[in-house]
Amino acid sequence: MKSIARRLVTVALVGLFALMWRIDTARDVLSAQTRKPVVVTRLYTGPDGQTHAEEIEMKFTGGANSEVSQMMPVTGAELHRQPANTFVDWHPGPRRQYVITLSGRGEIEVAGGKKIPLGPGQINLIEDTTGKGHITKGVGAEDRVTLWLPLADQTPR
Repeated sequence: MKSIARRLVTVALVGLFALMWRIDTARDVLSAQTRKPVVVTRLYTGPDGQTHAEEIEMKFTGGANSEVSQMMPVTGAELHRQPANTFVDWHPGPRRQYVITLSGRGEIEVAGGKKIPLGPGQINLIEDTTGKGHITKGVGAEDRVTLWLPLADQTPR
């Protein structure tokens, strides 16, 4: 009788272990399938003439191995390097463009004192080409290197 009870307990423990392992494995698979969204910070001029910011999640299409966003026609590309201590007081963007921080750190300040941290991988869509604009400054000890991609369509949104 003790032998049967031990076997049942052993089978139950092994079954419980297998079930827990499958749940944990399924959780890992689901976690790998859910991707972190790609977010763009859009700077725009509001009706008040002030620059405001909003986050836009990029939409992608494609398969599991490669996804692609909608084509964004640009007129060229510029690399910019700014010293870590750069401070550019209130200014509107020179044109509609994407600015992508490649290295270094910075900060943008918009209306109401809202500060947007800038670091490697940060994508900004600059559309505040009128009004008071924003403040840009370097943060930290490293130069900030950015890639500027002026949009081919320069009509306001």
